[in-house]
Amino acid sequence: MPFIADLAAAWKKNNSLLCVGLDPDLSKFPAHLQGKPDAIYEFCKAIVDATADVACSFKPQIAYFAGESAEAQLEALIDYIHAEYPDITVILDAKRGDIGATAAQYAREAFVRYQADALTVNPYMGFDSVEPYLDYPDCGLIVLCRTSNPGGSDLQNLTVEGGKKLYQHVAGLVAEKWNKHGQAALVVGATFPQELADVRAIIGDMPLLVPGVGAQGGDVQATVNAGKTAAGLGLMINSSRAILYAGKGEDFAEQARKVAIATRDDINQYR
Repeated sequence: MPFIADLAAAWKKNNSLLCVGLDPDLSKFPAHLQGKPDAIYEFCKAIVDATADVACSFKPQIAYFAGESAEAQLEALIDYIHAEYPDITVILDAKRGDIGATAAQYAREAFVRYQADALTVNPYMGFDSVEPYLDYPDCGLIVLCRTSNPGGSDLQNLTVEGGKKLYQHVAGLVAEKWNKHGQAALVVGATFPQELADVRAIIGDMPLLVPGVGAQGGDVQATVNAGKTAAGLGLMINSSRAILYAGKGEDFAEQARKVAIATRDDINQYR
């Protein structure tokens, strides 16, 4: 199914708006995995198995794999998720942003090599930097809008023509002009609930990927109240480190599951 339909089905099946971020940091792995050649795959697979029934999506961050020359483990992991949990969407978090033939290669990387359901992209270079991804009409295009890091304000909060903030302009562009196949979404951080509400008012029911809860300190209640649709949906609220590294021993996956369930339930009480 197309990305948006898959996501909607996952929201319903698992009664969850939780996105589990897969940011495998070898230095934080439990001792029994240290030094294993496939440690990244084994760690992430265990997290996936422990949380698949309480999440709507998984979001592997490509830098954590590429930095360890573990791209093959990323391919194997996504293959595993698709095979064992076909109802859960996979978002490749790569924040690509280039034009023309280069963007076309990034699209092939994400949607052909890795078989991701969606990809995060940077809008800074304009429409021709995202247009090549539209050659994959069933795949999701998740555009950076108002990111959770403090430095995002350096550019995203600038006032542009018509008195809008730049992030508001991006939200309008994506909703009105770039969403050609109806598979677009936006990234808006939980650390900025007012901006989250502003974006929701601009884009209607388009999904939002929301980083910043958990280790980054975003408030769950404020996030859900600001970002949910009228139906109590529309969000992929990401938590990575707080879930992945909840435990440091051989029971790390069990501990991760406990935090994932608690986070899912915390989100749901405000829907």
